[in-house]
Amino acid sequence: MKVKVLSRNPDDYVRETKLDIQRVPRNYDPTLHPFEMNREYTRALNATKLERVFAKPFVASLDGHRDGVNCMAKHTKSLSTLLSGSCDGEVKMWDLSRRECVRSLQAHEGFVRGIVVRFCGTSFFTAGDDKTIKQWKMEPPGYGEEEEPLNTILGKTVFTGLDHHQKDAVFATCGQQVDIWDEQRSTPIRSFTWGVDSFSAIRFNPVETELLASCASDRSIVLYDMRESAPLKKVIMTMRSNTVCWNPMEAYYFTSSNEDYNLYTYDMRYLERPVTVHMDHVSAVLDVDYSPTGKEFVSASFDKTIRIFPHDGGRSREVYHTKRMQHVICVKWSADSKYILSGSDEMNIRLWKANASEKLGVLTPRERASINYNQKLKEKFQHHPQIRRIAHHRHVPKNIYHQTKELRVMKEARRRKEKNVRKHSKPGAVPVVPEKEKHVVAVVK
Repeated sequence: MKVKVLSRNPDDYVRETKLDIQRVPRNYDPTLHPFEMNREYTRALNATKLERVFAKPFVASLDGHRDGVNCMAKHTKSLSTLLSGSCDGEVKMWDLSRRECVRSLQAHEGFVRGIVVRFCGTSFFTAGDDKTIKQWKMEPPGYGEEEEPLNTILGKTVFTGLDHHQKDAVFATCGQQVDIWDEQRSTPIRSFTWGVDSFSAIRFNPVETELLASCASDRSIVLYDMRESAPLKKVIMTMRSNTVCWNPMEAYYFTSSNEDYNLYTYDMRYLERPVTVHMDHVSAVLDVDYSPTGKEFVSASFDKTIRIFPHDGGRSREVYHTKRMQHVICVKWSADSKYILSGSDEMNIRLWKANASEKLGVLTPRERASINYNQKLKEKFQHHPQIRRIAHHRHVPKNIYHQTKELRVMKEARRRKEKNVRKHSKPGAVPVVPEKEKHVVAVVK
């Protein structure tokens, strides 16, 4: 005679300690769970609401400058070190973990136009309105020592931008022309000009390290190769670009911030039209910086806000502002991809979370699992109207809200006028120009 015996493994249902939650057996057969989608939708809706409830991005304010913060630089080896230069020529070094200034030095007469840390992290360079470039030790001077620069280079014209090579003892400046300097020499080893009055910004490519990009006063973005004797090519736009930033993960892509309130991501191989036009700001965009992952970038604007854009998205996913923040001049994304730093007119540097609702500190395994589960639910239901409305809604200052509304009306009026002109013209006389091609005037090689 056969006897069937129930056999159970205690590990499947017995708790290890009385503090553990009860283990519940679960059958994954979909026929036994007819309302699974409904429950998941409710959970996704609640997760989206809670994300907005806990969205508190502002972390800290670093005050100590006596004039507007004009430029900032991240340390190449230390996450917690930040350098900032102000409009009165003062440079400060900050310890972000303690949120205090650890060193202050009077570097220049007038504005500090550029500041950059050497790739090894042992020294940094500053450029100012007094036509000088100075190299400083990263370590503060010892007891009784004077604060003196390691090296000073006197230029012939004012420098407006500065950047350092990622691997070699070479740095680049821009002003009336683009100069490439060797650290051991007091004259540039190479100069580039292309019939332009002046340049406002210059950046080395972090991947293809011999490439540079600069913004010029004739509304153009110029590309260079240090191994060549002349610039490669330039794209002329309808309005002037203020700064440019390369994607740290994809060597060919760069994003420029423009005076026409937009940002443009280009593929340097095809400059005839931008890959993406990023629009949401309501005033000139003054600075842009990529996250280390290359998936997103942050922009600083004259409209007193900073916005976070996906690298391939036309609209911002986040907008940060405070009542006291004035025109934001410079912005940086921290090297661990978790924080954003912004420097503004009213002498403050602000520290923000890159993910507004992220919890700071150590997460327990259950918290991490819950966050990942909620994230997947939000992705699954992101296009449902109710969830999309809650996820995208942002409170903005009244003047920005009204300016956005006004810009929308103006754009619609232009579109309507163009449509009417086309309707009453010969077929083909008024061609349809895509948004991406409206802003490019010419590409010169």
